[in-house]
Amino acid sequence: MRFDLPDGEAVQALKNVTLNIKEGELMAVLGPSGCGKTTLLNIVAGFLAPTSGTISLGGKTVSGPGPERGMVFQQGALFEWMNVRENVAFGPNMKHMPRSESDGIVDHLLEVVGLRDFKQKAIYELSGGMQQRVALARCLANDPDVILMDEPLGALDALTREKMQGLVLKLWKETGKTIILITHSVEEALLLGERLLVMAPRPGRIHKEYRLPFAELGVGADLREVKKHPEFGPKREEILSMIWDMEEEIMGRAEEADA
Repeated sequence: MRFDLPDGEAVQALKNVTLNIKEGELMAVLGPSGCGKTTLLNIVAGFLAPTSGTISLGGKTVSGPGPERGMVFQQGALFEWMNVRENVAFGPNMKHMPRSESDGIVDHLLEVVGLRDFKQKAIYELSGGMQQRVALARCLANDPDVILMDEPLGALDALTREKMQGLVLKLWKETGKTIILITHSVEEALLLGERLLVMAPRPGRIHKEYRLPFAELGVGADLREVKKHPEFGPKREEILSMIWDMEEEIMGRAEEADA
């Protein structure tokens, strides 16, 4: 993906990114700022068309947004004029699903995300964590094949974030959905990514890939106990050092350019 600038310059946001994602995988994407994580996700979502190359889902080329790909943003992007239940029911209603069927789906999802008693609440009455639960339920109500998550937990406090991480693992295991999660947190990437991609910048590319046991171990478990796993700490330090080295290199290039 290349972005052409008004001054005639260009930014190569992504280059030679090639990968296959299996159905049901939970993949986390991590890397320093400017490595193209969100650009990659937006291409998968169909919000951006790649400058070259193709992306396909189930053998069909992705040429724009579609209901088979659901998006959960950093901020819930919820409809403020609708209550919780109406937000979750939005997708089924747009599909003209029979009311009896959509009611069952919405009630089930509100139960799953722990918002059964808040279904008549206005969005502004909810905490940030609750709003993200609504966003997850609204996404799942459309029954997408792939769930795309762009820093969905980044704005939450530490305790709420940990609870939401547990919920993401629970939903992944119970629904069998394919999930692609963008995060800046190494710890979160380790906890949630059974497959973890570390990206490098300028141009954005896949630097290293990991297959990890922690997501599977974390399903229904205390995530603080998972962090005590003997492999967790060393992997965290390895990846932190890797990203820190990338950041140092970026800063060095910027200083050279300014000199």
